[in-house]
Amino acid sequence: MIDTVELLFFLEVLIGGLLAGVMYSLVALGFVLIYKASRVFNFAQGAMVFFAVLSFVGFMELGLPFWAAFLVTVALMILVGMTTERLVLRQLVNQSDQTLLMATIGLAFVFEGMGQLIWGVEVRRLDLGIPDVPLEWVLDSTGMFISALDISAGVVAAVMVTVLAILFSKTKIGLGLRAVADGHAAAMSIGIPLKSIWMIVWATAGVVALVAGMMWGARNGVQFALVWLALKAWPVLIIGGFTSVPGVIVAGLMVGAIEKVAEVYIGPAFGGGIEGWAPYMMAVVFLMFRPEGLFGERMIRRV
Repeated sequence: MIDTVELLFFLEVLIGGLLAGVMYSLVALGFVLIYKASRVFNFAQGAMVFFAVLSFVGFMELGLPFWAAFLVTVALMILVGMTTERLVLRQLVNQSDQTLLMATIGLAFVFEGMGQLIWGVEVRRLDLGIPDVPLEWVLDSTGMFISALDISAGVVAAVMVTVLAILFSKTKIGLGLRAVADGHAAAMSIGIPLKSIWMIVWATAGVVALVAGMMWGARNGVQFALVWLALKAWPVLIIGGFTSVPGVIVAGLMVGAIEKVAEVYIGPAFGGGIEGWAPYMMAVVFLMFRPEGLFGERMIRRV
């Protein structure tokens, strides 16, 4: 029989992984939205996360209350997203994939430098008013250490992901996005405003970056390391599929759960640290046997 203590410990590890996985899905969602609309892999998404949360903290340091700083930063990120689309992406329409990728790499450095130039380079502490302590009723009843901050962050991320999934699957904007994803020329031929869809998607990606930055910043502090948060989203994108919103949700949960469980139960055999590279090994396996991901579009090219 399975020992109750061992089962509860396994559930604790699994829940922690699933909560982290929801956060990975939120970051990956920003990539998916932009890729679906423009076939551009936005290398700058991690820098947008850093710039957004750094601006949010900066506005609060200037004396704005939490809600005002949040609204101002939302407006800022919408403006940043729309401006990026207008001044950069729109000028590079019909350019090669390599050109577009290099443009987003350049944008990443612009966002990083601009954020630190305006707000400074010091590590900030972000207090969302949610203590990073175990939920007492869960601890008392089961003995599991489940952080109130992790639960709250997971709930916020889940709500955000769900709302965006519904928005881009059930509304006219979502229908337009799917049409644009099928082909720019075909979408324009039936009257879909391609440029408007691009602007909406980039603005949405900016807001997603802010929410993701707030959740991760509350856990790890607002610091430059948030830029590399995007690296965690890459295996999620590969496994779920670059064009699938449901795919990155499922893949995020998979990656979060497997990396935590592997670290605890398999990591000691490898000297620890398996959590850092296990998701990338999963991604390599998918690239070998199912490169389009779980729910991505199968690409057939004649050679």
